[in-house]
Amino acid sequence: MTILHIDSNHPLLLEQLNDLGLTNEEDYYSSKSEIEAKIHNYDGIIIRSRFKIDKPFLDKAINLKFIGRVGAGLENIDCDYAEQKGIHLIAAPEGNRNAVGEHSLALLLALFNKITKANAEVNRGLWLREENRGVELDGKTVGLIGYGNMGKAFAKKLRGFDVDVLCYDIKPDVGDENAKQVSLKELQEKADVLSLHTPQTELTINMVNSEFINGFKKPFWLINTARGKSVVTKDLVAALQSGKILGAGLDVLEYEKSSFESLFNLEVPETFRYLIEADNVILSPHVAGWTEESKILLAQTVVDKIKNFVARKA
Repeated sequence: MTILHIDSNHPLLLEQLNDLGLTNEEDYYSSKSEIEAKIHNYDGIIIRSRFKIDKPFLDKAINLKFIGRVGAGLENIDCDYAEQKGIHLIAAPEGNRNAVGEHSLALLLALFNKITKANAEVNRGLWLREENRGVELDGKTVGLIGYGNMGKAFAKKLRGFDVDVLCYDIKPDVGDENAKQVSLKELQEKADVLSLHTPQTELTINMVNSEFINGFKKPFWLINTARGKSVVTKDLVAALQSGKILGAGLDVLEYEKSSFESLFNLEVPETFRYLIEADNVILSPHVAGWTEESKILLAQTVVDKIKNFVARKA
């Protein structure tokens, strides 16, 4: 079995697959069309998010048996078409769920305590104590939309606080000892904090828009470590300006390219400029799941799943 690696990952991935007796080839720089021209030679392909694996690509991949993504989501792959062609799909949400949980908590606490604002002011020689009086998490209700690997990891981190944690998910019976599953209506009625942990699907693209935001009974804080296209930025900015959203911690942005490796080539949108300049917004460059530990765990998770797949095929 020959595997093509088109994104660099932790060395253990190649090392352990070589130890299994699999043939591994690396091509981190060829264009998508160049990869398409030779993909028929491979049984497996391992990617992060370099380009979209679409129908034309899959039609050329006549011998492909699996696609491994060293990450949580599969939105850059035409999953339905791949499955129609009998191609096994592998993702690794288990590998970075702890990192995402920790980053979500870090964004929330930094917002509540005005950490980035205070740091910037002290760096400018300002010592403004009353203006940086914080808010405590204890006593708040945290609402999670999406209660899979990432949502569960964040809920686990919240166990050390005196908070009520509610979750909403399209799947039934996913609540546990860390979060009570409720309807979306109940979550919107009770939440002081909203944290998104959803994949990118037709249901979640543009989900957080003006109508959705105004459905919340109270002003609330927003955390998004999921996918940028879930939030309509202009509606978020309007809600920040009106006070309906008290602050936002955003690890992902609507403007990201599908590869997640950069933002945009065009002029900076006015809504993004507002986010950059707002005191109650914290931005990070899609790194919630991007830790030293998760780099290892993501690779190991993919290796283990490939091992299981190969064993089943033997």
